[in-house]
Amino acid sequence: SISSVKKDFDTGKGNLETRSLLSYKLILKDVLTETNAISARLMKYNNELQQMTQQIVDLSSDSLLTVSNENEQKLLYAAQLNQIKNKLQQAGKNTGKSLEAVSTLLAKASAITITINDLQATLDEQLLKSGQLVANREVSYLWSAPLQSGNFNDFQTRLSDSFDGQREILQYFINSTWDVRVLVLLLMAGFYFWVHRNFKSAQRLSIKRKIGELKFEYLRPNPIMATLIVMLCITPFFEPDAPSIYVELLQLLMLIIMSIHLRNVLTKQALRFWLMILGSYCLMIVFASVINESLLLRLFLLFINIAFIYLGIQLYRKIKVPQFPKRFFKMVVIVLVLFHALAIIFNVFGRISLSKSFTMAGIISLTQVIGLAVFVQIFLDAMELQIKISSCKKGLFSRINPQKLKAKLKKLLTFLSFFLWITVIAINLSITAGLGKVVSDILTKERIFGSIHFSLGNVLFFVAILYLSNKLQKHVPILFGEEKVSFDGASSHKGSKVALFRLIIIVIGLLLAFTASGLPMDKLTVVLGALGVGIGLGMQNIVNNFVSGIILIFEKPFRIGDYVELADKKGKVQDIGIRSSKLLTPQGSEVIIPNGDLLSGRLVNWTLSNDYLKSELLIKVSAGSDIETVQQVINDVIKSSANTVSNLSPEILINNIAADSMEIKILVWINNVYIEAAFKSEVLLKLMKSFQSKEIKVM
Repeated sequence: SISSVKKDFDTGKGNLETRSLLSYKLILKDVLTETNAISARLMKYNNELQQMTQQIVDLSSDSLLTVSNENEQKLLYAAQLNQIKNKLQQAGKNTGKSLEAVSTLLAKASAITITINDLQATLDEQLLKSGQLVANREVSYLWSAPLQSGNFNDFQTRLSDSFDGQREILQYFINSTWDVRVLVLLLMAGFYFWVHRNFKSAQRLSIKRKIGELKFEYLRPNPIMATLIVMLCITPFFEPDAPSIYVELLQLLMLIIMSIHLRNVLTKQALRFWLMILGSYCLMIVFASVINESLLLRLFLLFINIAFIYLGIQLYRKIKVPQFPKRFFKMVVIVLVLFHALAIIFNVFGRISLSKSFTMAGIISLTQVIGLAVFVQIFLDAMELQIKISSCKKGLFSRINPQKLKAKLKKLLTFLSFFLWITVIAINLSITAGLGKVVSDILTKERIFGSIHFSLGNVLFFVAILYLSNKLQKHVPILFGEEKVSFDGASSHKGSKVALFRLIIIVIGLLLAFTASGLPMDKLTVVLGALGVGIGLGMQNIVNNFVSGIILIFEKPFRIGDYVELADKKGKVQDIGIRSSKLLTPQGSEVIIPNGDLLSGRLVNWTLSNDYLKSELLIKVSAGSDIETVQQVINDVIKSSANTVSNLSPEILINNIAADSMEIKILVWINNVYIEAAFKSEVLLKLMKSFQSKEIKVM
């Protein structure tokens, strides 16, 4: 890699190509990092070998290994001691050779480091020179340009040299970032099997009857093309430091795959429009590197700019992209027209490098947003398929409102698409490094507020963690199968584990947020002390409700779905929160009650042990009616109802007797507290009909 960069500088190739220089800078940076790591390992080995050499010298000079005629005991082990001395000598030789080899490698690594530093200095000089030339006029004005610049052989040589240099850059980048592509391939394999499995599940007869035939324009049962489009769209997100030629080739491959994938979806007019964009893009990739001061080539570039400006105006008036908000696509079209207008101005006034850069960036801005629109639609189709399958299987997505989920997912994908669109344009304009440095400086710069030191990055992490924790704790019920509470007659009770997990998420979120903020412990103590003062002065109720919520979690006086009564409020427990809980009244209103009131007030739980309820009915019949017949009619009607508890007989009592009537009280156990009104209506209606048939007069 270093030799190819050095050769290009020595021969003068690529000196004024800014994107090549930036790619070389990335190569040198990676090689320098790798060389420094190798030098550190070699230095470690060198120190270890020196220690081993010293140990061998010390052992060799030890008097224990010296054999003399005066020491008869050592004479007995003379052969073994001589063998140890020979092994030490051999070890010393081997250690010396290894030490020499490591020293040689260290010297080579130092030489490589020096070469890299020299190349980086030359590179910085070339970048400065390139920036000055780009800012100034590089070639003659358009009206003074020569008709041709060189012959066909010169054109072919420039094209060959350009592609040779870009090939070396591309080859190095691909070899040095293979692990990122492995990660992307694993993600795409997961996407493929996810969609393919859902399509196979949709073919089962039990599911097919419920969801019917599936019709997706951008998704197929064997989603190879869709997977490739998604992969090519998200790859720049994982490789923001990629050279522009890499992104251009990714875009070209994506356009070709989309042409194959959408050939049966697009109308003939849309297909011609699409092929025109594809053809223009291919021409720019081939000829961008060889366009120079020649009038013919610059007019060719001018023609492409005018064509895309006209295309942008037509798109702004007519085309709508349903996957994105209207303002987003209009912004893309405005950027397209602006870039090509700037390219025309730079071309006319001799800034040919800027003209080529803005032309390619303008074309890529359009192709990228079209690819991202297909990417969004593919993902929305895949999620819609998942929702349908999950609804049939009563899975996680069956508990979520599909329309709200699709709307939120569309917003998230739109934000991701905007970020990818900006990233691709920045890579093509070779400004990712500059933008990254500016953002990094803004976020990491240490700032002082009084005696507190902080950075905007820490504050951003603090806010992001709190926001995500809040969102996550709100959606915890979905993970545990919590459904919306209603008065539909069904009785479903859920424990307070949701509130417990909410508490855990909030506590972990607060701890992570404070850790990410970088606030020292002594400052955190000050904050907690101030918080304690605030609690003492004006936050007693909030803390009381918070502590009451924790007590309710562990004491469990009621559950989600229980029918409770507190003072003048009756309703079904809809949610148990950390600070307050919600009741759904029979009238449909939602009552928010602080947890402190629930814990300190007189709470009646009608469904803690079971859902039974003793209901009372009062009827008046004529005093002349046969009491036994009346009792028999009442017994028959109540037993015929499916809502009574069969093993608990109803109580029929004479509540009052008047001159012309007697009042009968009926006490009966029903099996569901929520259907008392419907049960009374049913029983009274049947009693009215039965009394009429028995000629019993109701007063």
